[in-house]
Amino acid sequence: MASEISPKAEISPNAKIGNNCKIFPFVYIEGDVEIGDGCVIFPFVSILNGTRMGARNKVHQGAVVGALPQDFEFRGEKSECIIGDNNIIRENVVINRATHTGGQTVIGNDNVLMEGAHISHDTKVGNGCVFGYGTKIAGDCEIADHVVFSSSVIANAKTRVGRGAMVQASCTFSKDVPPYIVCTKRSEYGGVNVFVGRQYGTDEKVLKHLANAYRLVFHGNTSLFDAVNQIREQVPDSPEIKNVITFLENTKLGIITKI
Repeated sequence: MASEISPKAEISPNAKIGNNCKIFPFVYIEGDVEIGDGCVIFPFVSILNGTRMGARNKVHQGAVVGALPQDFEFRGEKSECIIGDNNIIRENVVINRATHTGGQTVIGNDNVLMEGAHISHDTKVGNGCVFGYGTKIAGDCEIADHVVFSSSVIANAKTRVGRGAMVQASCTFSKDVPPYIVCTKRSEYGGVNVFVGRQYGTDEKVLKHLANAYRLVFHGNTSLFDAVNQIREQVPDSPEIKNVITFLENTKLGIITKI
């Protein structure tokens, strides 16, 4: 089915628009843009050069996708902002493209970015994440699948957030948030995130094993290196435990602290 495009939208003739899209008045789309099938672009949205958007996304009023990176190293290089499928991008969200030639800012599939959220240059977001009102993710961050940010969270540059983690409202963090945990507003360990775990079918035994693993990490009188070795020795193996170990072994900034 042909797309429904308002004559009051300003769209470059070089932009590639898929089938069955609906583009409202006063939308601005630049030339080096690709939009997949079935997308809905509401009024006053700007989709800028370097954006590659998949199918069935909804972009609401005032959002800017593919904005120039807010990075002092940017010199006008050609880079990309990759948006997957089935994302909801609400009002006044800003997503920057990458800083350097060939770089990418990536948003996966099935994410919800609520009003005023900001995803900065070169950040990689997985699938099924929620970004609450006014949450700001700095540049070069890595956000795994099924992460939930409450409102007004600030993730500083190059931090990582592991799969299935939840970050509470008004939290500012500068270190990595490990998988499957709750990060409190004071940027401290707040227990295993059983809510998201159960929502995605994690076995109750595995949730207990995760709690035991993080007890070694956050409440043991030992280094992170030794805690990882203790997890290997003392906690039954599972894909979730493997994910925890891999995440902890690859941290460069360190992890958030215990309560």
